[in-house]
Amino acid sequence: MHKLHDSYIIVAANTSWGLYNFRKNLILSLLAEGYRVVAISSHDDYLGKLQSLGCECINIGVDSGGKNPFKDIKTIIQLFNVYRKIQPLVVLHFTPKICIYSSIACSLNNISFISNISGLGVLSSEHGFLSKLVKFLYKLSQRKASKVFFQNEIDRSSFIDSKIVAYDITDRLPGSGVDLDYFTVEKYKKNTNVKFILVARMLYAKGIVEYVDAAKHIKKIYPNVKFYLLGPADVDNPSAISQSTIDSWSNKGYIDYLGSAKDIRKYLSNVDCVVLPSYYAEGVPKSLLEAGAMGKIIVTTDTAGCRDTVDEGVNGFLCAPKNVEDLINKLEVVINMIGSDRIHMGLNSRKKMEKEFDEKIVLDKYKEEIFQIYNEEGT
Repeated sequence: MHKLHDSYIIVAANTSWGLYNFRKNLILSLLAEGYRVVAISSHDDYLGKLQSLGCECINIGVDSGGKNPFKDIKTIIQLFNVYRKIQPLVVLHFTPKICIYSSIACSLNNISFISNISGLGVLSSEHGFLSKLVKFLYKLSQRKASKVFFQNEIDRSSFIDSKIVAYDITDRLPGSGVDLDYFTVEKYKKNTNVKFILVARMLYAKGIVEYVDAAKHIKKIYPNVKFYLLGPADVDNPSAISQSTIDSWSNKGYIDYLGSAKDIRKYLSNVDCVVLPSYYAEGVPKSLLEAGAMGKIIVTTDTAGCRDTVDEGVNGFLCAPKNVEDLINKLEVVINMIGSDRIHMGLNSRKKMEKEFDEKIVLDKYKEEIFQIYNEEGT
């Protein structure tokens, strides 16, 4: 890859937290190629970490969970003005609202853009006016996209079948990929009692209640089995679970809530199995990729994106969404394994991540597409 100096690339997402945690290595890779990177998001506690990467950061208000059209129009205007001023080579979009509104701002400025569809969101959870509106906005906004990346084949097919995008501008990514040098297999800690963890934002749609219900049942039979929850509560989302609800589960002894963590590796290294009974419209859940890279068994739902992380019976198990009984059955299989079988199954997760979900695959696809845009524009 040639080094390309003084060309601006904008990376845009809802939050600084999201850009740092999911796109850090992409930003670093683009900077290493000689591009000047500008990160656009709503600023939060991760702004300093994002700035430390060497990119410029611009604050844009994104009402990620809201449905106020006036706030959304304001976001589009903000993005339009920033893009008109910077005139970047290309804008890279992440998260649904940014994918739509940033694409519109790019089109109005005649600026190239690449979108990343990381789950269908409202398109899969709603069937009325809102779903039709979002579908219309996607179709309107993606007409001039240079490339639209999808994290699973079902989402890609849905967009193509609905004529939102043409097949020839689409491509498939292995989720966000996982940094295999950062998430590594540590020496196995022999747990006297099996330990499970669910890592996610505390949203009902992530299957949190199903996980707690399964824990409640299993602890009656296996009282020493541990169930952990890790991730932020009271987040800005209609599906958010309150801190008080989580505290009540913890007080009753169903789960241990660990709060949020900037580095989840120490928590993952302490468990046998990572669980995500999600019925959320996932791309490919990052938490499962990170768990797999650390050699952990995965139990998740047989849904788009989630199922991509599991080879049934090889590195984990799939259960039906919103089916607590099925989830309990799969967790009991893990509990009743002998230790060496749990180790072997976990190591199969690592092998799967190395083969299919290496973050370098994602980085290379982005750099190839950007270099093609660079050549086409003759800069």
